[in-house]
Amino acid sequence: MEESTTKEKILKKVRNALISKLENPFANIDFTKPVYQKLKEDPTIQFAINLNEAGGTFVYCENEKAIVENLKLLKEQNNWNSIHCIDERLTGFLTKEHINVDDDPEHFLEMKVGITRCEYLISRFGSIMVSSAILSGRRMFAFPEIHVVVAAASQVVPELKDALEGMTKNYEGRFPSQVTVITGPSRTADIEKTLVMGAHGPKELYVFMVDNS
Repeated sequence: MEESTTKEKILKKVRNALISKLENPFANIDFTKPVYQKLKEDPTIQFAINLNEAGGTFVYCENEKAIVENLKLLKEQNNWNSIHCIDERLTGFLTKEHINVDDDPEHFLEMKVGITRCEYLISRFGSIMVSSAILSGRRMFAFPEIHVVVAAASQVVPELKDALEGMTKNYEGRFPSQVTVITGPSRTADIEKTLVMGAHGPKELYVFMVDNS
């Protein structure tokens, strides 16, 4: 009996292909070789370039003191009344440096600026890898209008595969339930091809990288 639907025809082809396996026609291809060309710049510099091209803002910090100085300057320039943070490590550091931090869960929906840490910074795309294992949880990466990320230079990796390998090693046996890669501020042009910033997440993204070399 002939297949009555397109789905059945496709499934038959799949079954036949699984039964009648052919030799790999690409046996001479080395799949372990890099897919992309080598980065033109040092990974840290390349990350900064690609982050800025994606619409984010890179802020280099020579030390922890520079993080505080740059954050206070941004806060003053943009009239940020407070910064929302639920990461205890960051909250303790910022409070000690006299930066007003709001960690009250009842104020979450009113939050404008959120600050978090991250897992890795990926040079190839200027991307930030975050996960549910970070003390900020899941919502802090998507909800605030302005997202500030504090990271270390040692978290920079050249490629996405390097970040995934690092995650596998760091969380052996307890891999996070959610891993997200952020590339620039949230944007969409789905509606009448008009670019809208912040449609599905933060419309501004800052990365404060401290040199811990």
